[in-house]
Amino acid sequence: MSAGDRDGRGQRVIPGEVIPADGWIETLPGVPRVQLLVVNAGDRPVQVGSHFHFAQANRALDFDRAVAHGHRLDIAAGTAVRFEPGIEQTVVLVPLAGARVVPGLTAEGGLS
Repeated sequence: MSAGDRDGRGQRVIPGEVIPADGWIETLPGVPRVQLLVVNAGDRPVQVGSHFHFAQANRALDFDRAVAHGHRLDIAAGTAVRFEPGIEQTVVLVPLAGARVVPGLTAEGGLS
């Protein structure tokens, strides 16, 4: 395909263009979700990445860590949520899947 070609819609193709389908794509259908209120009690912003074990997030974040155990943020891979100091924020968590082992964190072994 080259820049002069036309796509299935009859429009010119732009190299590297992404043409999404109409409608919404549900990620992780059927996976249970948990809503959790989080407050950054620290004096600096904190960011938590998409696949970080949320229960082990920065200790300046105040939330129910027992509820968060074994869960990660329900956000797109490679993204993060930023928690500003003193601001309450509700997040949605999903269970960590697969072998439930998160290498490089402080927990020993799996999470089950």
